Amino acid sequence: MPRKPREFEVSKIYHIVKRGVEGRDIFLKPQDYSRFIFGLEFCNTSDSTDLWELIGGSDPPMRERLRKIREEKRERKQNPLVDFLGFALMPNHFHLIIREIILGGTSKFMQKLGGYTTYFNKQYNRLGSLFQSRFNMVRVENDTQLYTMFVYVHTNPVELWEPGWKDFSVKNPVEAIQKLEKYRPSSYNDYIGRPEFPYVVNREFFLNFFGGENKCKQAVEDWVQFKARKTRLGSEVIE
Repeated sequence: MPRKPREFEVSKIYHIVKRGVEGRDIFLKPQDYSRFIFGLEFCNTSDSTDLWELIGGSDPPMRERLRKIREEKRERKQNPLVDFLGFALMPNHFHLIIREIILGGTSKFMQKLGGYTTYFNKQYNRLGSLFQSRFNMVRVENDTQLYTMFVYVHTNPVELWEPGWKDFSVKNPVEAIQKLEKYRPSSYNDYIGRPEFPYVVNREFFLNFFGGENKCKQAVEDWVQFKARKTRLGSEVIE
């Protein structure tokens, strides 16, 4: 039986998560992260060009080709599929923050982004699916949820250094915050005044929501500190 199409509403914001099939890693080396981020930028267009066939290697000729592709596409006026607001890439999954701006734009964007499998399979001489069949999505309904989503996505990499962070067990919050600022495959630095991917992320919405770069930074740091402050006492969580 065909699956029911995803329903998105224009102007609404969505938190999207997609994982590797059977929990497998989908990023194995720095080049994989950079190629995926390249895809985040260039899949966000109605242009039908299949970029994934073009970005497989890491030798100087390939890097030069990528540079030219970037220049050519950035010179052209693009018709974006979505308003892309943020991301964090993890070894076996990724988080995206997307605002639907044209009906069906998010679904089309995710379909095109799935072409990363072509790149990955070519790199590692494999066949078959790389991702779980469907992505998970949550629609943001209010400002509280919007705030929580922003800090959750941008603190997700803390799990790499503090495996118990979701259970209020961050042992070294200062170090965790420092490492977040050095974690490149994320839009966090774009929001705290150290733009990494100015052509990928539209920062305006969240900068206005929080009130500037310092407030974005403070929100994320407060969330990490909050996770560190909590203490479990039996089944009750107390300050």
